[in-house]
Amino acid sequence: MARRGLLIVLSSPSGAGKSTLTKRLREWDPSLTFSISATTRNPRPREMDGRDYHFIDDTAFRKLVSDGQMLEHAHVFGNFYGSPKAPVEEAINNGRDVIFDIDWQGAQQIANSALNQHVLSIFVLPPSIEELRRRLIARGQDSADVIAKRMQKSWDEISHWDGYDYVLINDDLDLTQQKLETIVSAERLRRSQQPDLLAHVRDLQSQFEEESA
Repeated sequence: MARRGLLIVLSSPSGAGKSTLTKRLREWDPSLTFSISATTRNPRPREMDGRDYHFIDDTAFRKLVSDGQMLEHAHVFGNFYGSPKAPVEEAINNGRDVIFDIDWQGAQQIANSALNQHVLSIFVLPPSIEELRRRLIARGQDSADVIAKRMQKSWDEISHWDGYDYVLINDDLDLTQQKLETIVSAERLRRSQQPDLLAHVRDLQSQFEEESA
């Protein structure tokens, strides 16, 4: 039977592993669609417009928000980030799951949107604060000042863990990936994701009535 797509929201403090888990989840199932966010920040080395982000200026971003074309948006570290609505609606209506690698603010906005019945939200916790700091330093993307700011923000992000459907502690990447795949597989079978179920049940009832006549 046909099914509706899921809006799979993955959130965590920076360095806890959500981007790596997102990549692995897409390798597990290449049919998964990644929601490419729009942002006003400058591209990092090796990032490409339209693949990693849609890089736009403040004026264009604000217009998308005012026109109601953003499913969610937030202001983080001096830049705007947001998820365009149209490609997400098209994907889930065609039975394709969409992954969001966003913070708790964006997750909350999506959970409160008209698409909330299709949302699967997962929060990823680090095993320790020290490990979180080590991962941020090891990836070599940010200055010491930015890392310090991310660490300061991490507790605020972690404090919203209880607003998610599932919470995973990423102390073993392979095991966390397996748990994530299990969650997605089960949630795809959620009753609200199977629009043809009602028709099938009515058909069964009709068959039963015919046999009982």
